[in-house]
Amino acid sequence: MTDDPPFNPALLPAGFVDRLPPEAEAEAAGVETLMRVFAAHGYDRVTPPLLEFEETLLSGSGAAVAEQTFRLMDPDTRRMMALRPDMTPQIARIAATRLPDVPRPLRLAYAGPCILMASNRGDGERQISQAGVELIGPDQPEADAEIVALAAECLATLQVQGVSFDLTMPALTTALVDAGGFDAHVRGMLMRALDRKDAAAVERHGGDLAPVLIRLLHAAGPAHGALAELAAVDLPPVVRAHSARLAATVAAIEARVPGIRLTVDPVEFRGWQYHTGVCVSVYAAGQREELGRGGRYLSNNDEPACGLTLRPDIILRAAPPLPCRTRVFLPWGTPPEVGAALRAGGYATVSALGDEADARAEARRLSCALVVADGRPMPVDGI
Repeated sequence: MTDDPPFNPALLPAGFVDRLPPEAEAEAAGVETLMRVFAAHGYDRVTPPLLEFEETLLSGSGAAVAEQTFRLMDPDTRRMMALRPDMTPQIARIAATRLPDVPRPLRLAYAGPCILMASNRGDGERQISQAGVELIGPDQPEADAEIVALAAECLATLQVQGVSFDLTMPALTTALVDAGGFDAHVRGMLMRALDRKDAAAVERHGGDLAPVLIRLLHAAGPAHGALAELAAVDLPPVVRAHSARLAATVAAIEARVPGIRLTVDPVEFRGWQYHTGVCVSVYAAGQREELGRGGRYLSNNDEPACGLTLRPDIILRAAPPLPCRTRVFLPWGTPPEVGAALRAGGYATVSALGDEADARAEARRLSCALVVADGRPMPVDGI
């Protein structure tokens, strides 16, 4: 029998990491850049708590994230509490219970960390960051377009290249399969086949509907081609209404953001459990993970809403590095007004805490590119 090795104080639970310099500062700066764009378009910031009572957090649209939710007991009330895995249900609660009398459309923005039971990403992270917007009240293509346009502006501001928006209409697939009159068992197998994009299985289980479903499976691609294929298919009226709304949303987005790269997947529904209309996933060239996702849903009290949640940590991996403040070393005795002027000019100042023998060497040791000499900043290696 051997003793367990001593516990390493640097060890963290699986899926949780320390954000160190300069990554932590870059992420914070990226989040604030996103929030400034949101605020410039009239979205007011709210800050919901990280922890709520379970029955509140997981009601309504929150039920869709129940499997990803950590739970714990409140030692004070003995009621079960839950750590949020997603902020959208919280915004729905705030809109319905705290801001019900605010005129609609209600525009809200948010940012903060979320905790997942298990990562759905390749890197295994379970603490993620979110920043997003919700537009509550209107149910029209122009509202959906505003959300996509905001995301496009955010990513352009952060200089993310090769951005594309993948649109889908989960209700279209559901309505089309429901119109086929399948029994529960066959319906389940057909939905699994569609989820896997398995045309052979769709052919086996789709009956008379199989040719239409396979045609729509192959229609995924650039928006106008996919919409043309949808328009050419004979669809039941309720399904045609979903198709028309998708086409109207594409037109509204392109009118607001000319040149935007849009793709459409008519039968994609994976991961859109509580969404009721057009949904969008955001991608960038060379980045496998989604930069964000969102769509139309029913908020609390069945109020129409649409929103989009961006992932700042992923976005910053796809964006050029944000510029860091240049560090300036202030030798002992530097007048306070010199440091104040440098900070006002965008520099970061690092003050000596005693009379050092070699200010240049101390500046280099503390990763300062400049050092104050004769009252002004000079390159450390140029003195």
